[in-house]
Amino acid sequence: MFDALFTRYSRIVFFDTETTGLDPDKDDQIIELAAISVDRNGNEMEMDDYIKLHLKDEIPERIIQLTGILPVTLTMEGVEEHEAVKRFWEAAEPESGLFDDPQTLLVAHNAHFDLLFLAYAQIRAKKEHGLLEEYEKFKDADYLDTLTLYRDRTSYPHKLESAIREYGLSGKVQNSHRAVDDCRALYEVAKKMWEEKPDLAEYINLFGFLKKYGPEKHPFKKVTYAPQGFDSARKPLYQSF
Repeated sequence: MFDALFTRYSRIVFFDTETTGLDPDKDDQIIELAAISVDRNGNEMEMDDYIKLHLKDEIPERIIQLTGILPVTLTMEGVEEHEAVKRFWEAAEPESGLFDDPQTLLVAHNAHFDLLFLAYAQIRAKKEHGLLEEYEKFKDADYLDTLTLYRDRTSYPHKLESAIREYGLSGKVQNSHRAVDDCRALYEVAKKMWEEKPDLAEYINLFGFLKKYGPEKHPFKKVTYAPQGFDSARKPLYQSF
């Protein structure tokens, strides 16, 4: 599985975040960070951390309703943000010393959102706790957005829960809006995508956006942003520019 990707990467990391809101510029933060890391031999490592509130005093009620994550859960079970960042990379590259030039592929559904929140957390961890190595790993990694890929294969809607239904995975995984569950769902969806058409490498560092909304306001330098629509019959995005 994913053999063409593993010629380039020592690890593929499927990850997800739950946050207090939509905008890290406005003091929204990650409250749950989860990842499933897979190496070229099929070995898996999983991490799932709650993160204590540190930018807001409370979780908005709509987020509690969506995720089921309670303030008391973060107080009793949460870790500091920099600790979660460190554990994320321990899971992502536990055997990096075995490779001369380890490369990591980070995979998420609507990846720009999760990557942006992770980037803010990485920057704070670097500035406040000296986690420079983890910050460099984040910058060196490549990114894959399964939402962009899914838009090129199917018609609207394109949420993760839609992909779960499309690929017949409803009895196996769920889009529960809990980060660890969504990581497992994403991993299984990506497997089905690969079986359907093994062209995932064509979408690395390529993020689509809807024309009516325009490109992201905080773009990543290594990412190419290109417009997408809802017409699944058009040429694939990577052939359109």
